[in-house]
Amino acid sequence: MIANMAAPDPDVRLLQALADPVRLSVVRQLAAQGRPICACDFVECCAVSQPTISHHLRVLREAGVIRGERQGSFIFYALAQDFALRWRDIGQTLSGLLAVA
Repeated sequence: MIANMAAPDPDVRLLQALADPVRLSVVRQLAAQGRPICACDFVECCAVSQPTISHHLRVLREAGVIRGERQGSFIFYALAQDFALRWRDIGQTLSGLLAVA
């Protein structure tokens, strides 16, 4: 059997990135703040170590959910500009699968 070597679907990567409770918490905090947040500030909301936060931020960044901008020795994160559109498009695609009661 030959494994599928095609690049993963970007929607799948986005949904996988959001499926973790810590990463979802980061995204929720970014959405609520509406402004970039320093990576060091996520430790307080998520109750995990800085290296663990860095890992989760990398996963979110690679999935195109967030973007980072270095300011001196700090990195500030914000939601990617197209995240809301991508999320909406996924929702619209799936809305036909579910009957609304």
